Amino acid sequence: MDLEVSAELVIPERELGWRFSRSSGPGGQHVNTSDSRVELFWNIADSTVLSDEQRAMLLHRLSRNIVAGTVTVAASEQRSQLRNRDTALRKLADLVSVGLAPDAKPRRPTRPTRGSTRRHLAAKQQRSATKRNRQRPTAD
Repeated sequence: MDLEVSAELVIPERELGWRFSRSSGPGGQHVNTSDSRVELFWNIADSTVLSDEQRAMLLHRLSRNIVAGTVTVAASEQRSQLRNRDTALRKLADLVSVGLAPDAKPRRPTRPTRGSTRRHLAAKQQRSATKRNRQRPTAD
């Protein structure tokens, strides 16, 4: 089953690799025998569906999740291997779509309005008066 990340990007099943192991945590009768933990891995460096720009962007943005050009996603939330497979596919699709998302436009610096500055200073004066009233009276 191919993984559809977006309308423009579909990762073919042949590029995805699976690894299964025993999940930690609570379980039922089959806790010691069923391999319900799922690891899904995809080699970004060798992928045929990415353009050079997309590959460079993913390798840069996902660098902390990538080992030797391969991104790995693990899922062990569910007790069923099938559900964990679906979860892992969804996690990988989300990770790749975030990695390929365009940069947010830079923030344009703004100045505080005159009214907000006035309110800020008035609140500071009020706080100062409150603290001044707490002090012990001085004998002048």
